[in-house]
Amino acid sequence: MFGNFLKNLTDRKPLIHSITNYVTANDCANILLACGASPIMADDVNEAAEITSICDGLNLSLGTLSSRVIPSMLAAGARANSLGHPIVLDAVGIGASHFRLDTASQLISKIKFSIIKGNISEIKSLAIVLGLSAEIDNNINNSTQSDRHKEIPLPSSGVDADAGDTVTREQLDGTVRFIKHCAQKAQTIVAATGAIDIISDGHTAFCIYNGNPMMSRVTGTGCQLSAMTAAYAAANPDDILTAATAAAAAMGACGEIAFERLNTQDGSATYRNYIIDAVYRLTPDELERRAKYEIR
Repeated sequence: MFGNFLKNLTDRKPLIHSITNYVTANDCANILLACGASPIMADDVNEAAEITSICDGLNLSLGTLSSRVIPSMLAAGARANSLGHPIVLDAVGIGASHFRLDTASQLISKIKFSIIKGNISEIKSLAIVLGLSAEIDNNINNSTQSDRHKEIPLPSSGVDADAGDTVTREQLDGTVRFIKHCAQKAQTIVAATGAIDIISDGHTAFCIYNGNPMMSRVTGTGCQLSAMTAAYAAANPDDILTAATAAAAAMGACGEIAFERLNTQDGSATYRNYIIDAVYRLTPDELERRAKYEIR
């Protein structure tokens, strides 16, 4: 099933506009080229919408958020919506600061996202934005901005998932219900990444079991996945849910392939390069063979 989505990507070669994390912009550009798409990055408000007009998909990241790029994100998002292009929001560190939380709320209220992605801790913070906690929702609606900030708990782990949020098979049923609820509330696809990736449109959920723990030791694999997700979605606009799932399975499978190449002298820098190599060399048949998933 997923192999056809990769074939469509390599056949159609979508151009993806990314307003992304400056720490990982080069990795995102390289992963797009490796998977068969093309990258362009323009974060100035004077050209963001115009650049989006010539692209096939849009990828927005909160990774290194600044006030300067918020108008650019809004302009690019509005143009992509008007053109019917898929848009991915990577909610990097959404709960790390109130600035990110407020910006995510603004973006979600003004842009129709095709996919919102984050680790499970970030999706829990997204739930605050979506008003899924009645207590926090009441505090937001009945307080000033300053008081609101006092009510919202923020994690201590920055942009990484909290250790206590690791999804296990024993927790999977409840976590799937939570992700479905978030997707229903947001009226979009929510992709929660981690040891088990869970991607849902609110009704159907895919659980992906591909990947390797060493991927968490390389800065940028999450950002790379967001860019690649936008590419898969742009190449398969009639089935965004499965396209997002195919991207997650492909990235996880390539993490496995890269790990298999390592020798005793290799470390995280070599692993990073091997992941990009694996994405470049991944074939539809190999993706079909390696994808490990279930539908719930």
